[in-house]
Amino acid sequence: MTMKAMKKVLVSALAAALVVTAAAPAGAATSPVKAPKAINGKATVKGVTVKTSKKGTATVTAVKSKKATVKVAATIKVKGVTYKVTAIGANAFKNCKKVKKISVGKNVKTIGKNAFKGCKKLKTITLANKKVTIKKGAFAGLNTKKITIKAPKMSKKALKKFKKALKKAARKLPKTSNYDVVVIGAGGAGFSAAITARNAGANVVLLEKMPAVGGNSLISGAEMNAAKNWVQPKLGINDDSPELHAEDTFKGGDGKGDMKVINVMTHQALDAAKWCRDYLGVRFEDDNLFFFGGHSRKRALIPVGHTGTEFIAKFQAKADELGIPVITNMKAEELIKNKDGRVVGVKATMDGSEYTFNAKGGVVLATGGFGANPEMVKKYNPKIDERFKTTDAPGSTGEALYMAERAGAELVNMGYIQTYPICDPLSGAIELIADARFDGAIMLNQEGKRFVEELQRRDVLSEAILNQTGQYCWVLWNDNIGKISNTVKAHANEYEAFTKQGIMTTCDDLKCIADFTKIPFDQLQKTVKRVSDMAGKGNDKDFNHRAGLMDMQQGKYYVIKAVPSTHHTMGGVRINEKAEALTAEGKVIPGLWAAGEVTGVTHGTNRLGGNAYTDIIVFGRIAGEAAAKAAK
Repeated sequence: MTMKAMKKVLVSALAAALVVTAAAPAGAATSPVKAPKAINGKATVKGVTVKTSKKGTATVTAVKSKKATVKVAATIKVKGVTYKVTAIGANAFKNCKKVKKISVGKNVKTIGKNAFKGCKKLKTITLANKKVTIKKGAFAGLNTKKITIKAPKMSKKALKKFKKALKKAARKLPKTSNYDVVVIGAGGAGFSAAITARNAGANVVLLEKMPAVGGNSLISGAEMNAAKNWVQPKLGINDDSPELHAEDTFKGGDGKGDMKVINVMTHQALDAAKWCRDYLGVRFEDDNLFFFGGHSRKRALIPVGHTGTEFIAKFQAKADELGIPVITNMKAEELIKNKDGRVVGVKATMDGSEYTFNAKGGVVLATGGFGANPEMVKKYNPKIDERFKTTDAPGSTGEALYMAERAGAELVNMGYIQTYPICDPLSGAIELIADARFDGAIMLNQEGKRFVEELQRRDVLSEAILNQTGQYCWVLWNDNIGKISNTVKAHANEYEAFTKQGIMTTCDDLKCIADFTKIPFDQLQKTVKRVSDMAGKGNDKDFNHRAGLMDMQQGKYYVIKAVPSTHHTMGGVRINEKAEALTAEGKVIPGLWAAGEVTGVTHGTNRLGGNAYTDIIVFGRIAGEAAAKAAK
């Protein structure tokens, strides 16, 4: 059978939802061709970008259209899978200035925040569903009196409710507003602070300068260290403690971290993780942990999906449930202080207009670091130069640090900037699929040799990679490791993208790996045999792999090319163990708290993997509770 004929057979088979066995050499095992399944992913079809889910639903996240009439279909087909379009997401049609008519499919139940903001020519909305929920600001800036609503399947009561919500969603934001607590930055730290403050009885607003929430918290692997967590006993780990976690953190930062702050983080870590699990509904893998470099114990909880999406989705849902306004595209510009020196609000801008948010209790700063600002990075650490891309979200540009400084806060440890060792050579993004490294994957140079312990600190690994030929490395693992880490399945989109990009491949044998990487085959064989011979904890005679190497003699094999990228900025606002911002003299700035990567005392010279989420949630909650209390 020719390849062309084979493709026709397969296409026909998939269309009929049948299982077909491909032709194979005599004696070889055959495998069925499976119909594609719904996945958590992102795709663009005819100018419409959607976020898909394993449940078979999709959310429209962006639309590029210059047409006057736009239709949001009931379904969308992505790579052979048909998804129900159930929501128009935040900012999806924002500033689509030519749109006059919008038709919304029968499966759409929700229109998100700022979805049609700025679509000033919009005159007609046709709804096919019986009930559609509108989020705040979905039609901001529109004259709803001139918009015709066509909803043939809606009851009179439902239509009346929709029109009322439409009017509310179009209201202009007041130039001055009063709250108990203002939180700046809608990532993990900001959401933790806002939700905690709200539950303490405070009237809270959350400001985010970017069009969408999440920041680095969204795109990270989101593993969370917590000693004595509920998974450790299942893995036979019964000798961990907050004290040991603190010791690892302090040592990992070369003794430059504030031990009082570190102890608060490690001793409240488990409670914070349980809060995420039990209150927010964050799902963690129940039978595996990550063993990040620099730690003496395996203690990092892994969210389902292996990304921050699991956290941010639950944060957003809880904020909506509690009625916390989350205002995107709102950039904080200046902290407001009263005559007594207390921080009592924020001046901010959006679309060229100025806004004032008064804060009776005070302000929580949770704006993240400055890893996406190459000029600022190089200013504080000239060694992090043009060789480095960044893993960080675009909003991690650090202006808020100077805002805090103008308000009297001391900036400390600004030169301590961490690189992440295993990143995409083209984009700089973290290769989450290569997290198999934490379960035994090995790092090889172009000569096919290991050159460092794979569980070393990130800064040590990055420096070691930059000392190799070409300043890159290869990460290699097999199914013996993959069945533990499960990264290929968890990051299916990465697998497809990196394979297509040409930096990753899958092979049945090492000869294929050698051909792809151009690593000398003999040396590759030699290295893999030596690793396999040393499999097991305590057997690594070369680099003392603390978790123990794995047997890699048999395929299937996976390999990916990697380089270091700018990742985490350890410097920032000096805080105490109460998350209060401090002056250079060590005095508390009343009314100002800070949490997360915007702070500069927790991690010393180097942040250990899995400590970021622990840090942001622990201190976000502390800051939110304190600010709410100050408002009473």
